[in-house]
Amino acid sequence: MMAFGEIGYQFGVRTRTRRDEDAMASLGSMVGGLLAMAAFVLAFTFSMASSQNDQRKQDVLQEANSIGTAYLRADLLDQQYKTEVKRLLQDYVDVRLEAANTRNLNALIAESVELHSLLWAQVSAAAIARPNTNTSLVVQSVNDVIDMHEKRLTDALRNRIPGIVWIALSAIIALTMITLGTQAGFTGKRRLVATIPLILAFAVLMTLVVDLNRPQSGLIKVSQQSMIDLQNSMGPNHAPTVE
Repeated sequence: MMAFGEIGYQFGVRTRTRRDEDAMASLGSMVGGLLAMAAFVLAFTFSMASSQNDQRKQDVLQEANSIGTAYLRADLLDQQYKTEVKRLLQDYVDVRLEAANTRNLNALIAESVELHSLLWAQVSAAAIARPNTNTSLVVQSVNDVIDMHEKRLTDALRNRIPGIVWIALSAIIALTMITLGTQAGFTGKRRLVATIPLILAFAVLMTLVVDLNRPQSGLIKVSQQSMIDLQNSMGPNHAPTVE
């Protein structure tokens, strides 16, 4: 942004000898319009990133509830299935928490899918052995856990701000900074006291939007407290793996 502002300033300095008397007035209105447009597009982009971040928070809560429900309903199964289903769900919570705090994501996603298969094998065997309302409830709960995996994966890794929005935002801000610099060049005064805070404000907001748009590597991360609480509630013999 500073570079584009300097480009505009140098252009204004080189052309100010040929300016007409209405140049400053027209440039002022252009700068105001471009600043308003840049602020609007930036606010729109921030709203998209913020809503996606909120959805990721809801996904963590929903997944914790789904796993917790399946864990409780496992008590409705016969002993030979109940113990294994509960153990697999405990392992699943560990994997999900580890996935949220590491960059080795692909391996942990594969492990999650493998646990889905093991869970489904257990509950389907229980339903076949004793088909009744209780086993149906457990099957439904495990199915919800599997569905939440795909939903959370989609919201975390695939629902991002489209590239065309980034291109449009970058282009508008670049044009705004060039025009702002051109106006300063026409006057021959940089007015850095006002220009630098303005540019920094836009830079901070863009950095915040970028950070919200990369949940796995940014500074702003979705809290996993719901999953941690679930992990702690799964019995005294199950030691938590995440502080």
